[in-house]
Amino acid sequence: MKAISCGFIGLGLIGGSIAKALKEKYKEITIYACDASQDTLRLAREEGIADVISDQPDHTFSSCDILFLCAPVSHNDENLRLLAPHLPKDCILTDVGSVKTGIHRQITALGLEHLFIGGHPMAGSERCGYVNSKSQLLENAYYILTPTQSVSEEKLRLYQELVVSIGAIPLVLSNTVHDYVTAAVSHLPHVIAASLVNLVKSSDSEEGIMKLIAAGGFKDITRIASSSSAMWQQICLSNQENILTLLDRYIEILRCIKEQISTGDAGEIYDFFDRARIYRDSFIEASSGPIKKVFSFQIDIADEPGALASIATILALNGINIKNIGIAHNRELEEGVLRIEFYDEEGMRTASSILRSKGYGIHEKK
Repeated sequence: MKAISCGFIGLGLIGGSIAKALKEKYKEITIYACDASQDTLRLAREEGIADVISDQPDHTFSSCDILFLCAPVSHNDENLRLLAPHLPKDCILTDVGSVKTGIHRQITALGLEHLFIGGHPMAGSERCGYVNSKSQLLENAYYILTPTQSVSEEKLRLYQELVVSIGAIPLVLSNTVHDYVTAAVSHLPHVIAASLVNLVKSSDSEEGIMKLIAAGGFKDITRIASSSSAMWQQICLSNQENILTLLDRYIEILRCIKEQISTGDAGEIYDFFDRARIYRDSFIEASSGPIKKVFSFQIDIADEPGALASIATILALNGINIKNIGIAHNRELEEGVLRIEFYDEEGMRTASSILRSKGYGIHEKK
């Protein structure tokens, strides 16, 4: 691809990660950045990511080939109004929001359909902000594109090539299909996770016994409850109809299993879990989409001073990056005292081999 210029209106976790990935991939790229935080803009300049910065979406972005709307969804109206007079006539205009119908309506109202391809990189982190962005965040993640009917095939092809170049997997959907699908596999799970956490909080004893022993399955299915409250508030309000439709269906499923447990219907209870097990096991084992593959194992260590430090030192000396490490206090369904998580499968496999060679017992999830 020839030398390109990309503008980012908002440089948080997703915008920052895309900018960093593009900067790594394309040597001849100019990145223009706008963000409400001066600290973010200064850091992006210091890191060599942002070449030109601005605190407003204005004429600064008039020469961009691609413009990414990465600010909170609630700011899109104002940002588009400010950008409209300065948009290059043949640029690609896109966003990174997880709800698409609203932004498509705004684009239509402004007469910008010929420029717009909605975008939703299905990757993220519980930690937000530019300081937590990284160029590898989107690797092997689905990147959904929702082009308008007016945008050219050439623009769509160019954008797909850009997505592939940063290691993501483009998937073209209509904005309405996108919003229904993501309501089921992303938005509703966040509602459910937060509900479970609130249930335990309200049901726990004064001593906090539930909180103390919560681990394993509970932590796995409620991890996403640590995400940004403001972001999920906006998503629920933006994709209200789809979330409510699926929430009603979920409540009906809960009502049915409640009845089956109440009547002691062993066959139906078994089928309930077995259908879920079979379907869940059929999911693609890839680090993409909202259900991520976790690269981790648990390891037996002695309860003695320096045991954890020894393992960390061994891995560090072999150049292996650790994403997370911690003691597994509740191991009802798992073996191994220490849980170590890695950034990729190669790192996990190499670490496992090295530690096994030194006599450590490794327990990998099947």
